[in-house]
Amino acid sequence: MSTLLSSLGRWSYRHPWRVLVSWLLALGIAGAGALVLGAGTDNSFSIPGTESQAGLEQLNRSFPAVSGTSAQIIVVAADGDSITDDAYKTDIEDAVHQLADLDDSVLSATSPFDEMVSGMINDDETAGIIRLQFDGQASDVSAETQDDLRAVVAELADELPDGSQTSLGGELFATSIPGVTLTEAVGLLIALLVLIVTFRSFVVAGLPLLTAVLGVGISMAGIFAATAFATVSSTTPLLALMLGLAVGIDYALFIMARHQDQVREGVDPEESTARAVGTAGSAVVFAGVTVLIALIGLGFAGIPFLTTMGIAASAAVAVAVAIAVTLTPALLGFMKGRVAGRPRRAPKAKKGKAAPAQRRRFSERWVTGVTRRPILVSLAVVLGLGIVAVPALSLNLALPNAGVLPQDSEARQSYDLVGEQFGPGFNGPLILTGTIVTSTDPLTLMEDLGDEVAQIDGVKEVALATPNETADTGIVQIIPETAPDDPATADLVRELRSHHDEWLDEFGIDLKVTGFTAVGIDISDQLGNALLPFGIFVIGLSLILLTIVFRSLWVPVTAAAGYLLSIVAAFGIVGAVFEWGWFADALHVAKVGPIISFMPIILMGVLFGLAMDYQVFLVSRMREDFVHDPDGRSPDRATRRAAALRAVRSGFTGSAKVVTAAGLIMFAVFVAFVPEGDSSLKPIALGLAAGIAIDAFLVRMTLIPALMAILGERAWEIPAWLERILPSVDIEGEAVERERHLAGWPGDDSIVAADDLVLADAGIDRLHIRLAPGAAAVLTGSSAGALRALALTIAGRATADDGRLRVAGHLLPGRSAWVRAHVGAVMPVDAASLSADLAEALRGRPALVVIDGADRLSRPERDQLAARLRDSRSTTAMLLTALDPQAALEILADAGRSSADTIDIDAPAAQSQSESPVSRIVDGTTESTEVNA
Repeated sequence: MSTLLSSLGRWSYRHPWRVLVSWLLALGIAGAGALVLGAGTDNSFSIPGTESQAGLEQLNRSFPAVSGTSAQIIVVAADGDSITDDAYKTDIEDAVHQLADLDDSVLSATSPFDEMVSGMINDDETAGIIRLQFDGQASDVSAETQDDLRAVVAELADELPDGSQTSLGGELFATSIPGVTLTEAVGLLIALLVLIVTFRSFVVAGLPLLTAVLGVGISMAGIFAATAFATVSSTTPLLALMLGLAVGIDYALFIMARHQDQVREGVDPEESTARAVGTAGSAVVFAGVTVLIALIGLGFAGIPFLTTMGIAASAAVAVAVAIAVTLTPALLGFMKGRVAGRPRRAPKAKKGKAAPAQRRRFSERWVTGVTRRPILVSLAVVLGLGIVAVPALSLNLALPNAGVLPQDSEARQSYDLVGEQFGPGFNGPLILTGTIVTSTDPLTLMEDLGDEVAQIDGVKEVALATPNETADTGIVQIIPETAPDDPATADLVRELRSHHDEWLDEFGIDLKVTGFTAVGIDISDQLGNALLPFGIFVIGLSLILLTIVFRSLWVPVTAAAGYLLSIVAAFGIVGAVFEWGWFADALHVAKVGPIISFMPIILMGVLFGLAMDYQVFLVSRMREDFVHDPDGRSPDRATRRAAALRAVRSGFTGSAKVVTAAGLIMFAVFVAFVPEGDSSLKPIALGLAAGIAIDAFLVRMTLIPALMAILGERAWEIPAWLERILPSVDIEGEAVERERHLAGWPGDDSIVAADDLVLADAGIDRLHIRLAPGAAAVLTGSSAGALRALALTIAGRATADDGRLRVAGHLLPGRSAWVRAHVGAVMPVDAASLSADLAEALRGRPALVVIDGADRLSRPERDQLAARLRDSRSTTAMLLTALDPQAALEILADAGRSSADTIDIDAPAAQSQSESPVSRIVDGTTESTEVNA
């Protein structure tokens, strides 16, 4: 992957205008799609398969008058007046008639004086409620209808006696559409300041912001265009905005910081860009993939709107990754060598004295202090974060309602007024519904059921118990004693459901508990139940991925442990603010109480991906320094331990600047959404900001170095059997560095060059080959399987265990994708496959064609092969394998390649690599593996 990214970075650097225009076109297309296709967001929540959702669907079919969204108008009489006075009753009744005729979306308007409904006037007769029922969900009610509704309410307020209060609220107005404020721009300003300090250049500092904003624009436009095909909640675009900005800036920062360091060391800007995208870009792609997997894993909860949210956010991250590895090098192509920034000033010498020594950097002093007392530091961090996590035990989950809106909003004022006059439960009524088609007396049946329900603890009153017009479905509307987001209301829902079998036997009704409040409770319960499997998924994923990347068992374990500490501490901070009320006023928290249900699972998913970013960037540098230290391979354990400790310190010092900047930028972007953010997004933003700060600075930059120092050389040990079965993933750019070191090898124009090539399973050891452009050769040996393995390896279809191999100028295995695309391979099974394979192998003027098992072909097949090879270009080199080399030589001779030589892979390997070409004995004659055209 690193070599592919390196080539992509080099191409982008050379063609900056093409890359920039392509991304601007993508932005234009996405923007046009949003304008033409955008259908708006939808805040209606549903959860298929739950009892509450099934109940709503049943009501929608048989009792539509109570299945849609609703609104309510509360009227509070002036002091000393009664709501039943004629001065109030007449105007309220007139308003009810106006509301009923508002438009076709209004199914019913119920007066507080309706004899069929109880509980719409409070016990003191000082307040009454007008209830409206609409057709469909809140998103189906047009803005014009809502404006007309407000106009009727305003007219009613003007006509009522002085001192009275009128307020409009209900489910229709329970959620707000979040937007972006100037406060969020402060986060970008802080990010810019951090970038300026990091790069010591105003121009370079602006590039990550530019790429991030462009990526966010594309992803946001794409999300709004997708509303034409999927239901997208209003929180989804803002979550994508937060993540897109944070990772977009950070991913560009990682690449540009590596590039700037290399340019300062004197590397050519183009070469430096290719290296930076191949090394830091590989880590960026890996980090982005982990975030994608975690976000898509939100589908574990089985809740459609949450799955959509995860997919939308993952799309924003994917765009950020793509822009980081293409547009960032393109912008560097515009900049050329002007990226070094201001050099640091060296300490000045006092007159007559030598210049003072360069002061150690803070990161070096920090890691030295941490690793000097690693056990003490580890205990302090673990205990400290454990204490911070205590408020997490108080977390309660609920879907947002009007009670968490700002206090100056109309819906919040109505919510508080209803709670004050009627009790908190009136803001979240529950509905019991069931089929009563078999009843001969539906009115009495529903009255008896209502009386039974009214006796349950937690039920304040039964407002309505009635069948529908066709007497096939009945409902019981229940007013709880507690608020919709109170845990006691959730307990009441569970208590009502526990009576299902009892009431089925007594009344013959299969009852379901439903309503907006019950749906919210079911969603919260399902999200709570999904946390454990989702946690196992992300932690298990981190263990597997990091084991593959770092070839270690302890590094993944410490990473997962650190992630757990970060997540519970972040939950603790959210709990302290939103449940305990600490700093609630300073952060403009509208109401202390339960937090939005999907905060924990989103926080776990996003923080997992970002935590793995920091782990990879820090620990990969430590691993690189340990691997390159000769003492790391010493037989003496104490020497290896000292090497491991040096690697921890040097690796930390080398990557601390970038990780610190990345952590500060992410913290600034997330925390900017807290003070003025939407009430649904505020706890998520605070949790992410706290989690990032804790994970970056306390866990990754304090706890992890301490644990690595405790583990010493054991941190990099892995069982041999596990090492063999793990796939190889290059996220540190090892292939790019290998190409750089072997840029001058083999020193000639060989189309195939191999030195010390090892294929252990095939029994091939230290094989040396040279094949010139346009030349031909035959590989022979005693094993057909070994010859096929070698043919597949040369053709880029398999990987050698050791040694050097360059084919058509491309080093393997790093460039195997290119070799597979440009080197023909023929592995015939029968005559039909031979013809097809030959046609494919010779298509596109390949530099090399590899043909396996030439001696196993029949005479007609050999003639066919020779004819096709004779028609090929003279510059195409040919490499055939055969147990009988004479048969292959005859084919080549018939094809006009009579000068072909034979290479015996079973011959003893050369004793000295300095011998070139390497000699092998074939049929008693000395032949050279240096094959020329």
